[in-house]
Order: sequence, then structure tokens, then C-alpha cells
Amino acid sequence: MTHPRPGYRAAALALLAALATGRTTAFACSVQSGPTTAALVELYTSEGCSSCPPADRALGRLHEELGEAAQVYALALHVNYWDDIGWKDPYAQGIFSERHRWLVAANGHSITYTPHFFVSGTELSPAHAGPAQAIGAAVHQRNVEAAGAAIALQARVAPDGRLALDARASARAPQEPAALYLALAESGLVSKVTRGENGGSTLTHDHVVRSWIGPISLVDGQVAAHRDLALPPGADRARLEVVAFVADQHTGRVLQAVGTGRCSLLDAEPGAAGAQASHR
Repeated sequence: MTHPRPGYRAAALALLAALATGRTTAFACSVQSGPTTAALVELYTSEGCSSCPPADRALGRLHEELGEAAQVYALALHVNYWDDIGWKDPYAQGIFSERHRWLVAANGHSITYTPHFFVSGTELSPAHAGPAQAIGAAVHQRNVEAAGAAIALQARVAPDGRLALDARASARAPQEPAALYLALAESGLVSKVTRGENGGSTLTHDHVVRSWIGPISLVDGQVAAHRDLALPPGADRARLEVVAFVADQHTGRVLQAVGTGRCSLLDAEPGAAGAQASHR
């Protein structure tokens, strides 16, 4: 196994320290990435797709199936290209359809379909569109690799009720084009579908991306970003999670990921001090 270059861990710690002196002084959750690579599992799905509910459920059980030792973050991105076949997905966004097409092309293919899993930017074949065993093997492969980037993420609910995010990232190979992404995801969502392929079904969803920020390009291997996001209407803050990741802008390969799920403090009162967590 390869090891990060000397001082790389210290650089990640320095990023977190820098955040502490920035504009966000009270926070609900502060996290930093570790020396090995956390995997990012992206599921492209739709409420208008009859074969998607089993994949949605598999994504919701991902942490349970893989266990606490797995360093993994999950995102469900609902595409909008099935909205014209009878049911308009309330969680679908055009930007997710665009990213889906881009990732498919980056993997050397041209056909998009749902459900479609990607692990750290690499697609799983249609035959592996759900089994935890295949996803688990891909996650484990990423987890033993040295991280290609360091990320520090801070999230808090501001006094005005908006979610204040501060993120800093540095790439291990600054000469390679890379970008930072931020995603606000919500779990425990329930939909009663009345039309289309899933008409008459009640669907449950976890890790659904509600807000998406990026790509924010790294310059000379570094980037710092502050964003304020409106919380989804009626959202339970305890079921919200922010995931930050850095990816190669040519191949889509995810160099590192980190999220607030391990400290689960987005349900804190606005402006309240919170806790720190790290993925090791």
C-alpha cells in the first residue's frame, strides 16, 4: 500500500485550523478527511423507474451492510429524463442528469440508464446494479489507497436558519485538474407515487441530494469556498448530511470524500457550538 507524502496529514490538520479562524466561528459539525481514501457511492435513480426502488433500498442499507469500518459516503441523485413518462420526480434536477451523462462519458460509454451505481467515479456494470457485495468490494479497494486530496468541512445552521458551509481542499498532485463539490442530502423521505411505472407505490428514499454545488476548480492544488444554503422545506435537520468531495475533472475519479454524517449535529439549534469528527 502506498503512503501519503510527508506532511500531507499535517496539511489536512492545517486546513481545519484555518477554518476555525474564518467567518464561521460557531458550528454544528466540523470534519476532516484522513490519510486513506473514503469512497463515494453515487446512485442515479428516478421515481419514474420501476427497477429503481430496490437500488434505492440498497443505498439506504449501505452503511449497515458494509459495517462501521467502511469509509463510505452515499448520494442518491434523481435524474429528470424519465419525468415525461407519467410521473414527475419531485427530487429530480437537470444538473444530476447532466452529471450522469458526463460520468458515463468519462467511463468511456455513451448510454445512460437507471438505476446506475458509481463508486468514486467508476461505474458498476448493469449486472452489479444493487448487490452490496459488488459495491463493498469497490469501496474496500478505495479505502486501502492513499488519499489524493485533503478536505476540511464545516457546517452550521446560521441564526437566519440557512445552512452555512465552509470547505477547504488541497490536492496531492496539484498539477492535475481537480474540483471540489458539495452536496446537501436528506434521508427518510417518503413519496406516494400515483402515476407512471411505480404508480400506486409508496417509496422511501435515503441520501437524496437536495442541493448541489460544484465543480469549484482547485487553483494550484488549493481551494476555499463558503456557501449559504436554504434548508429544504420541512426538513428534519437530524436527517440532513453534507458531503464534500474532490474529483479529477478529466476522469471523474474521486480523490477524497468527507461528510458530516458521523457527527450528526445538523439538528443543533442555530448558532450552537457543536463537535468535531474525523475520518481516519
